[in-house]
Amino acid sequence: MPASLPTSLLLNGREFAYAAIRKYPAQLDVPVNGYEAKVLDFVRQWLTGTQEFTLTTSGSTGTPQPIVLKRRQLEASAARTGDFFDLGPGDRALVCLNCEYIGGLMMLVRGLERNMHLTIVEPQGNPFDMVATDAEFDFAAFVPLQLRTMLAAGQAPRLNQIRALLVGGATVDSTLAKEIQALRVPVYHTYGMTETVSHIALRRLNGPEATSSYRVLTGIAAGLDERGCLTLRGDVTDDQLVVTNDQVNLLDAHTFEWLGRADFVINSGGVKVQAEKVELVLDVALAELGESRRCFVAGQPDERLGEQVTAFVEGEPLDTKAEKQLQTLLAERLEKYERPRQLVYVMAFEATANGKLDQASTLRKASK
Repeated sequence: MPASLPTSLLLNGREFAYAAIRKYPAQLDVPVNGYEAKVLDFVRQWLTGTQEFTLTTSGSTGTPQPIVLKRRQLEASAARTGDFFDLGPGDRALVCLNCEYIGGLMMLVRGLERNMHLTIVEPQGNPFDMVATDAEFDFAAFVPLQLRTMLAAGQAPRLNQIRALLVGGATVDSTLAKEIQALRVPVYHTYGMTETVSHIALRRLNGPEATSSYRVLTGIAAGLDERGCLTLRGDVTDDQLVVTNDQVNLLDAHTFEWLGRADFVINSGGVKVQAEKVELVLDVALAELGESRRCFVAGQPDERLGEQVTAFVEGEPLDTKAEKQLQTLLAERLEKYERPRQLVYVMAFEATANGKLDQASTLRKASK
């Protein structure tokens, strides 16, 4: 028996009929908060055929910028993801990313385009806290912090009921990657940005198909610029060339390994240090010491070196013994100029509105 097509959506536990949303806010007879209003207004625009949408880039690597996307770009992205995961009428999607940004907004579009049942909740650490205990889903997308929180809350059995899930918006550290191995549900790390209308490449994080390389979805042309940075063109970019700041190893026309951001290179004493490489070593070393913490590496002004490699670690300072052990591990695994010359502890990292690490704000906070 074919699945019934949805005539409404669930938003923060309340049902809103699509017929009423089409006339929003005229036919809405219940109060809504600011987030709910923005979700309902976007759904209204989509249902009534709006052709252009203005979004704001995340701001995780620079100043947020407005960008105008055409409806056909959003439709193309939704179709490509829908085909890859075989999403169709009657499937159930959990939307718990911030819908004011491309990741959450595209979850709405995929659901609307594929006639899926949409359960939408405001972004929070454990989205399952906002849905019925017997609710089941076929498809969901999370940021790493949400997935980590749900696993810590013992939600692995519930996650395993999902057919496939995405994790994106930030790197997946070694501790979380290890925890994901215990999940049966296929987990995919996404690569994409607002300019590419969400993800254009995926890599499997668990199971026998797990890989360190990203596979570009069909219909997207990938290349390199003179810096070794990834370039992209396709219907999702409106056939315009998008030049990223991500340095990659392009294995073939459809596969690449992500190396790090070109603008996260630290010039220390004339030696170029890739911040992400040092971050990975630091993250693994902290995990080995039983310190599962967020961290990042950045260049800080230095009179002699120009920039010094500096590590920022979230939380209380390590005790003297643990910090000495950490320094020993870093010395064993990094070249001389790659080793952080200073460890800076920040009680709580700053975040952007859609849950990504706000490195610039965290650096300003640390400087105070």
